[in-house]
Amino acid sequence: KFAMVAPDVQIDDGKGTILISSEEGETEANNHRKLSDFGIRNGTRLQADDFLQDYTLLINVLHSEDLEKDVEFEVVGDAPEKVGPKPAEPTPRNITNGSDDGAQPSTSTGKMI
Repeated sequence: KFAMVAPDVQIDDGKGTILISSEEGETEANNHRKLSDFGIRNGTRLQADDFLQDYTLLINVLHSEDLEKDVEFEVVGDAPEKVGPKPAEPTPRNITNGSDDGAQPSTSTGKMI
């Protein structure tokens, strides 16, 4: 729903409890646990980060008894536009003696007169 590629999700409570990690296998044990197992209740905030897209999202968890049958959750509000990967960093250029014209230092071994 949020077009995240490699999300890291933690409870926004100052303790840094990580629910989902983009590091493979790091939070695999959490996959079958319920949100309530982590103390997540009505009003809890989650922070989701996707470093690959330079994208952070705050999620407010609200409990509701009014969901349709067989619906476990619903995203309410505006989901962000699909975000693409971060633009590549510009390639650094070597600058010699304050010039960026590509000139290289002299390698001659001649004597000075």
